[in-house]
Amino acid sequence: MRVHYPRTPHLPWSPGAAADDVRAGDLSGLRGREVVVTEKLDGENTTLYTDGLHARSPDSAHHPSRAWVKGLQGRIGRGIPPGWRVCGENLFARHSIAYEDLESWFYGFSVWDGDRCLDWDGTVRFLRRSGVPAAPVLWRGVFDERVLRGLPLDTARQEGYVVRTVEGFGRGEFGRRVAKWVRGGHVQTGTHWMHAAVVENGLGPKAALWAVRSGGSADVPALAAALGVAPEDPPAAEAAVRDVAARLDGLGRYGDTRLAGVVAAMLHGARRAWLAPRLAGPLGMRAARRVADLVGLAAALQRPFPDGERRGGLVRLSLAADLGVLHAVAGAVARDEEAREQVEWSGLHAEEAGLLRAAPLEPLRAGLREALDGLGRDAADRCWAEAREAYADGRISGVADAVAASWRWRSGAFPRLVQLIGPSGSGKSTFAEGLAGAGAYVCLDELREARSARADQRANGDVLREGLGRLDAALAGGGTAVWDATSLNRHQRAAVHRVARNRDALVTHVVALVDEDELARRNGDRAHPVPPGVLASQLHRFTPPYPGEGHRTWYVGAGGTVADTAGALADDAEDA
Repeated sequence: MRVHYPRTPHLPWSPGAAADDVRAGDLSGLRGREVVVTEKLDGENTTLYTDGLHARSPDSAHHPSRAWVKGLQGRIGRGIPPGWRVCGENLFARHSIAYEDLESWFYGFSVWDGDRCLDWDGTVRFLRRSGVPAAPVLWRGVFDERVLRGLPLDTARQEGYVVRTVEGFGRGEFGRRVAKWVRGGHVQTGTHWMHAAVVENGLGPKAALWAVRSGGSADVPALAAALGVAPEDPPAAEAAVRDVAARLDGLGRYGDTRLAGVVAAMLHGARRAWLAPRLAGPLGMRAARRVADLVGLAAALQRPFPDGERRGGLVRLSLAADLGVLHAVAGAVARDEEAREQVEWSGLHAEEAGLLRAAPLEPLRAGLREALDGLGRDAADRCWAEAREAYADGRISGVADAVAASWRWRSGAFPRLVQLIGPSGSGKSTFAEGLAGAGAYVCLDELREARSARADQRANGDVLREGLGRLDAALAGGGTAVWDATSLNRHQRAAVHRVARNRDALVTHVVALVDEDELARRNGDRAHPVPPGVLASQLHRFTPPYPGEGHRTWYVGAGGTVADTAGALADDAEDA
């Protein structure tokens, strides 16, 4: 059923309200509630369904400016559930404001399940998974008229703003939960835009990213420009991107998942440890880390693997990557027929085990999360880690088994290990200073300094043994211990893991992912800089752990805060 979009009332102080406009005389539906204020974009109100679209009126006729958004609906429509609709602004044609740097020609501002408007956070998640950007957020907080009246707007380039409650609401509440402010004299053209020649609004560099997210074709040069990273072999990258895009379309992957697969195929020759921090700026840490993990894991599917152990191996791989996307990338970048055959054989096993769908372990995790509701975070994460390992080993098959298998860890009576991982200068020690509840702090640099000098590597064996002894003693006491060393690769992390296993400790990896240029700059400013050659060697040897190598993983970016997580029971389905 097609639904007419309601008229949005003007706020009492909106200068653009005309005589026949609806005005919000009562703001009680907004006051005292958390609201989000988004930019009111100057386009055409448009609603997308699973099987079609219309402008504000369901009987709107064809217009050339609607051709592009019809193509968008054709790509993402199957991801819109029946009875749902996505409402947004079609910005293809220039109206009164000339946009030059749009991320897309369509921005969403609400998603409806029948007569219910989703909450704002759910709206943004749904839009992003569909490959549609949300209207830019100008402010968020508890409704404050003074703040809204003082919002800084460039009325030469911004039409106004829309305020709505963060929580969802029914269609009958629309007039009380949504209101707008529009600049005075908004329409500044003599001829209505529908009766004039269509002039396209301008797209910015990020439009290439949203085109891929929404199922559009991937423009490799435009993607490289948007990411600031060029492929080593452009012709090979073009071929790999075409191949992987077709595979991902067959799987029905959209949003950041599709983008991650395409970018991983385009940059498949890059070093994984270099890639994640380099892409964190344009993509955000979550998507950047996923791209890097796809690049690193793709080769694993191209090599022979014992069939008897394959299901367990694939389950563990699914903790680090979407297996459907991973197989698509591995197949697209395979260098020879033998590698392609290995990928296809792995794909058959994954399909038989039900692991190629998105977030295949999410039903298990959701059931365990419900069963353990109210449990502390550490205990819940430990239960989930033990349950997923038991599932990989074939010892459990469902939620009831997972609940039974995790009983031992629900009390939280186990020690905790926080293992810092990253090159010198990546902010590990600074992050550790902010950890609450940490007891023992084992820093190998400090142990070296106590013996002779921080840079003295001659007694590394003795220093490591002393550090491991202190760690073991701390974990034996049942508290939280922090291990501060570079821990650059799996071999260096193994000895620490053995101590943690012997003490049944919860292992949290804190992985610092900082761009190499920033590391070099920081190293020059440190009180104890490492020689440039040593830092270069560290960067060459750095292989960050994958999700699942520890019970849970926190990824820390250049800002020094946790920017992404993996392995937590409370994580979103995208992390499954």
